[in-house]
Amino acid sequence: MTKRQESKYKINRRLGENLWGRAKSPINKREYPPGQHGQKRKKPTDYGVQLMAKQRLKGYYGNITEKQFRRAYAEANRRRGDTSENLIGLLERRLDAVVYRMKVVATVFAARQFINHGHISVNGRRVTVPSYQVKVGDVIEVRGKAKDYPFVLEAIASGERDVPDYITMDSPMKATFARVPLLADVPYPVKMEPNMVVEYYSR
Repeated sequence: MTKRQESKYKINRRLGENLWGRAKSPINKREYPPGQHGQKRKKPTDYGVQLMAKQRLKGYYGNITEKQFRRAYAEANRRRGDTSENLIGLLERRLDAVVYRMKVVATVFAARQFINHGHISVNGRRVTVPSYQVKVGDVIEVRGKAKDYPFVLEAIASGERDVPDYITMDSPMKATFARVPLLADVPYPVKMEPNMVVEYYSR
């Protein structure tokens, strides 16, 4: 098991939820946090609830760094409109999130690595930055030999999840980012509370 996979499963155990809705998640067998005191139930404080909401959302997008997540919040807060909806829109516009939504890889961690290795193009240009912000109308495509990779073909054939309607699939390995989604549009397997994240950073 790679360090990335270990990290992913630790997040699930720590938060007590199957963040990505995967059958392989160990939380399906042990619904409590790891460690000696994992099975003791504690009533969370308001701060604890807000922190868990932040960790849940941050973890879902591949456990992005605190610096990146805080920067996304700051940008969401700077923009007009509902800060929590703005935050979701910015996170869903990350290239690694879009590649994951396209179903050409099995996990958001795999999407990040796939992009780093140069297997994705945006509007015909190779992009190797997972945090790249996709714009409405951008065309995202799997490049060259990567189209024949077994794990790509397996992910596309998987019925584990569906492509959301804010991403238009032009072919199994090519998509157009049709619109910036709202919270209600995003197919999260668990309940996300970006309003709690806003409260956390507003303290």
